[in-house]
Amino acid sequence: MPDVVLIRPGCTDFDEQNRIQGVLDLPLNHRGHAQVLGLVAQLQEVEFDVVFTAPGEPARSTALAICEQNGASLKEVDDFRNLDHGLWQGLPVDDVRRKYPKVFKQWQESPETVRLPEGETVAEAVERIRRGLRKCLKRKRTIGIVASEPLATMISCVLRGQRPSFPESCDRKSLRPTIERISLATAALPEADSVPSNGKTATGRAAAASPTNGKPTNGKSLANGAQSPNGTASANGAPPTNAAPSANGRSVTLPKSRKDNGNGKDAGNGNGTSSAAGTGPASTSKRGTHE
Repeated sequence: MPDVVLIRPGCTDFDEQNRIQGVLDLPLNHRGHAQVLGLVAQLQEVEFDVVFTAPGEPARSTALAICEQNGASLKEVDDFRNLDHGLWQGLPVDDVRRKYPKVFKQWQESPETVRLPEGETVAEAVERIRRGLRKCLKRKRTIGIVASEPLATMISCVLRGQRPSFPESCDRKSLRPTIERISLATAALPEADSVPSNGKTATGRAAAASPTNGKPTNGKSLANGAQSPNGTASANGAPPTNAAPSANGRSVTLPKSRKDNGNGKDAGNGNGTSSAAGTGPASTSKRGTHE
């Protein structure tokens, strides 16, 4: 019966600026490093068979710190890379809300009905999440998965057999815990349609899944049920995209033009450089740092 410990990494500058990070490779900032130390302390008694990490920062640095303290082996899984937000990456969430109020609301409430320009759809992300989880759960008892928002919440939904959703808010009000422990009855993943769409925990294979109110059910080692590293949904956890049609048979597709970041320049890392193309303030270190 595999146990999955889902870990959200420390914060980056984009988290504190409430910008959409997506797949941009940003290092941990000073606050993020301090948050990682807290995660390491919480997880020091957990006996991991292996810790899997998303390929980019800040997940990689967080996972590396945990493994160095815990003695667990570390493996990078490309299928756990964060959701690609396309041309919205680098934009402040407030700018997106102001410029696209109707689409932004729909993006929060029904992200599967919205497709952002040059971004990844929810269906595509869920497919690779399931592929990655199937490989990770084979012959394992306790595994760690380090992933940034919104992908971490999507992984949680897949493990619980819930309809894919995203952090409760992108305005720093998320109640998602930093650490979630999810116990599965078997290594087989539950189907999303096995539970009602209200997001309640599956009663079958994911019977022992921990709640999402910030209180993990992993006992002593994870007893504090800490919130997300910055106490909120990461900026990179801003609501994502999807290609599935809405209930009326139409999907929402945003204009394909590159929007500015509020200062008349291309959206990016806050200094006018374009990050929509993936050129934000990236970390070149393999180990990186945790925000």
